[in-house]
Amino acid sequence: MDLTPYVDHLRHELAVAANAGGDEARALAERLTAPLESAARLTILNALSAASDEITQELAPGSVDVRLRGLDPEFVVTPAPTPEPVEAAPATPVAPPAAPLALEGDEGGTARINLRLPAHLKARVEEVAGQEGLSVNAWLVRAVARSLEPGEPARPAGRTNHVGQSYTGWVR
Repeated sequence: MDLTPYVDHLRHELAVAANAGGDEARALAERLTAPLESAARLTILNALSAASDEITQELAPGSVDVRLRGLDPEFVVTPAPTPEPVEAAPATPVAPPAAPLALEGDEGGTARINLRLPAHLKARVEEVAGQEGLSVNAWLVRAVARSLEPGEPARPAGRTNHVGQSYTGWVR
């Protein structure tokens, strides 16, 4: 996403406002526009990050991340994983699926926590999140949400190890 048109529009609006103040205000506005460009970009990035956090809450366990590529942000949308179809019917009746876990409180806001992980575990979380194309935060939100859902595995589907005639791993 190119932020230049938005920053240019802000620069134009500042110039229009300065014209009302006369030559001295116009000269001051011209001197301030260059230093204000980086502040404007940062403010826009903060607004985009806050918006992506709100969207992620609604999509969980899917997510929307804002990544910076050079000077321009890029949105990365990760949909919720779809369960893989089961080939054989279960021998016992299956209970109806539970309602999805709500990831937000009654107020609909987010909460910030500090999480201390051993260095080797942090490195592994970063590695797996990167392999799945997620930020560490989005990956941790998914992992927590999955672990709190009744009857759901804490790890993503599709991570299986085949050993002989048996299968080990997580299945949805």
